[in-house]
Amino acid sequence: MRARVLGAVLALTALGMLAAGGSAHLTNRESAERAIEEDLARSVEEFSRLAAEGEDPDTGAPFASASRLVYTALQRMVPAANEGMLGYVDGKRRWEAPVTVAVRLEQDPELLAHLDAYAPPADGRLRPGRVTTSTTTWAFAVVPVSGAELDTPDSAMFVVAVDVDAVLAPAHETFRTFLLFALVVLVLVGIVGWLVAGRLLAPLVELRRTAQQISDSDLSRRIEVSGGGDDVTELAHTVNAMLDRLEDAFSSQRELLDDVSHELRTPLTVLRGHLELLDPADAEEVAATRTLALDEIDRMGRLVEDLTTLAKSQRPDFVQRAPEDLGLLTDDVFDKARSLGDRQWTLVARADAEGEVDRQRLTQGWLQLAANAVKFSEPGSAIRLGSVVVGSVFRLWVEDEGRGIATEDLARIFERFERAGSRGVEGSGLGLAIVSAIAAAHGGRMDVSSEPGVGSNFAVEIPVDLGHPGTADEGEEG
Repeated sequence: MRARVLGAVLALTALGMLAAGGSAHLTNRESAERAIEEDLARSVEEFSRLAAEGEDPDTGAPFASASRLVYTALQRMVPAANEGMLGYVDGKRRWEAPVTVAVRLEQDPELLAHLDAYAPPADGRLRPGRVTTSTTTWAFAVVPVSGAELDTPDSAMFVVAVDVDAVLAPAHETFRTFLLFALVVLVLVGIVGWLVAGRLLAPLVELRRTAQQISDSDLSRRIEVSGGGDDVTELAHTVNAMLDRLEDAFSSQRELLDDVSHELRTPLTVLRGHLELLDPADAEEVAATRTLALDEIDRMGRLVEDLTTLAKSQRPDFVQRAPEDLGLLTDDVFDKARSLGDRQWTLVARADAEGEVDRQRLTQGWLQLAANAVKFSEPGSAIRLGSVVVGSVFRLWVEDEGRGIATEDLARIFERFERAGSRGVEGSGLGLAIVSAIAAAHGGRMDVSSEPGVGSNFAVEIPVDLGHPGTADEGEEG
């Protein structure tokens, strides 16, 4: 990726510089071509003005011959820097430019051969032209002067030519300098781009290395992140967060499998032991073993059902919210809870509001708390249920006067298969984990306060979209 990014950057840079340099070169070349045309036109115009208005310096009268006009023009006219002149009389080359003129047309035999064979057009009009020789390219103009125009027996040609390569040489030199400069710039861009791309893509390289080192038994590797603010760094943070979640999920899965295997091993061992020792001929022992086996199977069935509920809690459709009357929900749960055991049941508060909740899941969790309160309290003791809406939070609770929970155990009672303070009490240790999962799926949390020997208060707090919030103290007993 580093090479591809750098290649794209260099390609775009080279393309941009080539476009800019090429445009500038074409502009300079067009300017030089216009200068050539202007130099030729100026020389032709100057010669034409001399023919029309000039006088022979020897006689002070208008030119009496074409040869005399061409000769005088060669002596008087000052050509441009890359311009040279020649004079022809009666089709023969006769005069050259003065020695002060730097461009010597007569030194290029191929040009002379072309001009010597040049035939002026019949209409006498100016015909600019170009010829390329082994030396250079010439742009020339031939001005014919006929005897009829000057009323003389001779005819002549005035030739002016511009060294095109010499005129274009500065533009070409500028372009070569630009290309050299562009090459240096591309090298610098390549070096800097390679370093910058390497630094920017370092998290991706680290990501690849980390991914290669991660296995199902080691998810502890993380990407080292330095700097911040760019997309690659944010990607590294996101991947690290994903790895954290994966590690937690795998750890939780391993713990769950370990716990499940442990929890199921006990009833299976009990079943196997009793079946191995069973005397089929003893009807009383068969009946007792049957009763024990069914009880253990029921316990395993409850365990599997609880595990299935916990597994579903990770799915997005675990909770399906719908508008519910929270007061009626409280009444229904209270009515169902009173059948769980011989206790002094009291409804101490009743929310008077409508909110979007999953009625079935909340009922399941609330009754689980009530069942726990029955399990860890004595017959005839008080159990109080209630609900209230504070702001946009729906709070429901179950309070008992049971054995309570030690302070050091409060932090772990919501873990799977945890039975802190419940020795000797039947259960899978998944009840509070299920209630916690229901609260979390609603976007809420669980709260617990307990004192050994006094009792416990378990509460669920979830945010809800309310209709008309309020509370009502019922004081109902049952």
